[in-house]
Amino acid sequence: MEQYLESQRSKGLATVLAIGTALPDAIAPHDTYPDNYFRLTNREHLTELKDKMSRICKSTTIEQRYMGVMGNDGEILKKYPNIADHDAPSLDARWEIVSEEVPKLAKESATVAIQEWGQPISKITHLIFCTNSGAECPGADVKLVHLLGLPTTVRRIMLYYQGCHAGATTLRLAKDLAENNRGARVLIVTSEYVVHGFRGPSESDPDDLVSQVLFGDGSAAVIVGADPDLEVERPLFELVLTREAMVLNTMECIAMVPREVGNIVTLAPSIPKHISENIKGCVEDALKPLGITDLNSLFYIVHPGGPKILKMVEEKLELEKEKFAMTRKVLKDVGNLSAPTVLFIMNEMRKKSIQEGKTTTGDGLEFGLCLGFGPGLSIEAVVLRSIPI
Repeated sequence: MEQYLESQRSKGLATVLAIGTALPDAIAPHDTYPDNYFRLTNREHLTELKDKMSRICKSTTIEQRYMGVMGNDGEILKKYPNIADHDAPSLDARWEIVSEEVPKLAKESATVAIQEWGQPISKITHLIFCTNSGAECPGADVKLVHLLGLPTTVRRIMLYYQGCHAGATTLRLAKDLAENNRGARVLIVTSEYVVHGFRGPSESDPDDLVSQVLFGDGSAAVIVGADPDLEVERPLFELVLTREAMVLNTMECIAMVPREVGNIVTLAPSIPKHISENIKGCVEDALKPLGITDLNSLFYIVHPGGPKILKMVEEKLELEKEKFAMTRKVLKDVGNLSAPTVLFIMNEMRKKSIQEGKTTTGDGLEFGLCLGFGPGLSIEAVVLRSIPI
C-alpha cells in the first residue's frame, strides 16, 4: 500500500507551465465612461451623480476596462432594458447572458494557454473553473469541456462566488492536485463577465457607483503540473507553498449576493485598513519556512482591489515603489477583473522579464509572492519561485 501511495505522488513542486488571457472586444475608456454610462442607462438628468462617478473614475487610476455590456453602443441594455434600471427585476436576463459569455471567454484564454503549452489537449487531467459571474448546473466547467474538446474523463472542480482572492485560490488547489497525482496536468480557468452586477445609477444608492467603475470582463487560464518534461514543457514559476488567513469580524466588508435586481456588491470603506493591518502577519507566516525576511528581495503579484489598498499594503510592508508596478499596470489597462486579475499580472510580469532580458521570469528575482484579497475578509498567499529564462 505504501509503495502504491508513493507512486501516486509527484517528485517535485507544482509549476506553472503556460498562461493565457482573453478580453472581450468592447472597450470602455474611463475618460468617457460616465457620459456613456448615464446615457445608455437613460439617467443623464442625474448630473450630480455623474459628476461623482467622474471623480471616482479618476481616483481609481483605471484608464479603461473591457465590458461586453457596454459594447455595440449598449446593445445588451437595449435588448434587456431592465438591466439598465437600478431596481428592476433582471436576474434571469443577466444569468442568461453570463451562461453563454463566461464559458465562451474562458475558451479563448484556455486555447491560448494550451497552444503555449504545446501538448495534446488529451493530456489535461484536471480542470478548475472559477467565476463570480452567475451560477448554474451543469456548470461553466461542463460547457468548457464541450467547447474545448477536453477528455470526458477530466476531473473537474467548479468554483462559484469565491470573490477577488480566488485567482490565488485556484493556484493553491492546482498545486495540491499536481503534487498528489503524478503526471497530472491541471487546467485553471477563471472567467468574469460583469453584466451580473451592472446596474444603472440611483440617487438612493450613490455608493454603488464604486463597484460600477472598478470591475471589468476578462478571462485567464493557467496550466499547472509537477515534474515537467523539459524536452517539451517550459516551466515559468514553481508554486512553493500556500497560506490563507481570514480577518475575523469583517464578513460584511465585502459581499456579493444575487438578488432579483442582479448581484448586489458591497465594498466597505474599511477594507484597505483591515487588509493593511493583517497583511504583514500573513506574509511573514508564508515566508517563515523559507527563512526570508527581506521583503524587498521578492517580486510581487498582488490583486489590485484599488489604489488605496495597494498604497496601504505597500507602506505596511515597507516596500520599494516599483514592487507593485505590474499590479498597477494591469489595474490601469483593464481594471479589477476579480479572480483572473492576479493571473493577468503573472502573465505581464513574465512578458516584461523576457522583454527586458531579465535572468528569471520573476523580474530577475528568485522568490515572489502572489497575494489575493477577497470576501471573508480573506488574504490568500502563494509563494512563487521564478524559473531562469
